[in-house]
Amino acid sequence: MHGTTIVAVHRDGVTALAGDGQVSLGDTIVKKGAVKVRTLAEGAVIVGFAGAVSDAFTLLDKFEGHLSASKQNLLKAAVETVKEWRTDRALRNLEAMLIVADRHQILSLSGHGDVIAPDESVAAVGSGGAFAQAAAMALLRSTDLPAEEIARQALAIAGDIDVFTSGSGTILTVGPENDDKEDDV
Repeated sequence: MHGTTIVAVHRDGVTALAGDGQVSLGDTIVKKGAVKVRTLAEGAVIVGFAGAVSDAFTLLDKFEGHLSASKQNLLKAAVETVKEWRTDRALRNLEAMLIVADRHQILSLSGHGDVIAPDESVAAVGSGGAFAQAAAMALLRSTDLPAEEIARQALAIAGDIDVFTSGSGTILTVGPENDDKEDDV
């Protein structure tokens, strides 16, 4: 997936999800201020996407429908979304990845049928995902920074390395003290 970085971090009951704002067509940056993270379920769930935008929006709609049907059960909604994504002829060709999270957990969803709960409280997708994940894991292990600051710094570090990541974007958080908080990086 070229053209974006999404990173999620969970610490102390707060989950932060950061997405860079760069949109690229080939080697050209065509937009720097896109928002690739969203809140759902009245701010109780945050989602981010990497990949083809129209594909990601289709999957977000499917996920939101399953989330509502499952009474905000994040895991159940994720599994139902991936099952539909994998088995529906039209959906199985969608090229995107999602990270969905609430105040308790982070999940990565793919069209290969994967619903992955990370071993550590960090997940990342997109072209700069590996860089952001490594940075976030290091910060999580070696600092006492809050989830939001770790996500912010991880995105900035990914932007220093990956040409398809701007290093700035939008951060959403969900948790006891900052439900549905949005901040620009």
